[in-house]
Formats: sequence, structure tokens, C-alpha cells
Amino acid sequence: MLIIGIAGGTGSGKTTVVKKLVEKIPKGEVTIISQDSYYKDNSHLPLEERQKINFDHPNSIEWNLLIEHVKKLKKGKSVEEPIYSYLSCTRDTKTKTIEPHNVIIVEGILVLTNKKLRDLFDIKLFVYADDDDRLGRVIERDIEERGRTVKKVLERYAKVVKPMHLQFIEPSKSFADLIIPQGGHNKVAIVMLSAIIEKYLHKT
Repeated sequence: MLIIGIAGGTGSGKTTVVKKLVEKIPKGEVTIISQDSYYKDNSHLPLEERQKINFDHPNSIEWNLLIEHVKKLKKGKSVEEPIYSYLSCTRDTKTKTIEPHNVIIVEGILVLTNKKLRDLFDIKLFVYADDDDRLGRVIERDIEERGRTVKKVLERYAKVVKPMHLQFIEPSKSFADLIIPQGGHNKVAIVMLSAIIEKYLHKT
């Protein structure tokens, strides 16, 4: 089993990299785990307090559960991945069954910041993009998917996203085996990664 960790700043293009890789991996050979599913359940807090949560800080993640699930998948066991809502900032009562496959991709802005999780990865990737490019994607995504206004997005970017990126996410780049600038638009990096994965699959 090949476990790949993909990190990078908010709006850096991680999702596009994952999508491009999945397109090149034979169907039924890949499992994707998203760090975002493992945000701590905050249903005990009032909605107003939930909306102030710093989702870019490592403390917002239930690391023990994420690590446990990656270990189970590595052993060939299925797991029940939480379903998290950004609108309510709580976990759904339902879960999503994730089956193990030969290639497991774990993606999220903070996945390289946790050593125990990092040590489970065979390949560690960091997707890089300029701050201006990331901000543009964040504005578009947060308005469409998370119901935020442009003003709210810009306020959050200045107060939370940028400081947390500089404190936690950017430094985690030093743990990466490969840094991918331009995200999914970097065709050379995608071809290289696909070749590595294909070589592994031929061995199994």
C-alpha cells in the first residue's frame, strides 16, 4: 500500500492535484481521505462561537482519529470517515464508509504539521501557490461553498488564514519530498507522480 500526504496553503490547488492524480490512477486503486472531515465536532458551542473557530490551527483537528483511520486503512480495514459541515461547523450524525485500496491519498492544509501522521506517509507533497493566487481561489470558494461575503472572507484571510499559513503551513513545506508549484497546472509534476504511482502498482 502506498500512502501519499498532500499539503499546501488554503487555495493552493491541492484538490486539483488530487483530481489530476486520480484521473491517471486505474479505477478502484485509490482511496482519498480529507483532513477537513476530521475537524473537531463543535456542536456544544453556540453558532456564533462556532463561526469564530480557527480552522487553520492544528488544534482544530482530531488528529488521533485521523491517524487511527489511516493506520486501519493501511491494515486493509475500512473506516467510517466523519462528515463535516462548514455551514453549521458541526459533524453530521452520519459517516462515510471509506474502503482501503492500493493507493491512499491524505490531503489537507495541515497534514504535514503532525509528525505521527507524517510518519505514515510514503510520499509527502507540498502544493505551492503565490499568496495572490491563493486569495483569489479562497474568495471564490468561500462565497460559493461556505456562504461567506467578500468582506468576511477578506477579514478572515487577514486575521486567520495568512498568520496561520506563515506560522504552521508554510514551515511544513520543509518536510515535503516534493514541492509542486502551480498546483494541478504543473503537468510535469503530475506526470512524475503518476509514473511513481504506476511503478508501485505494477509491483503489487
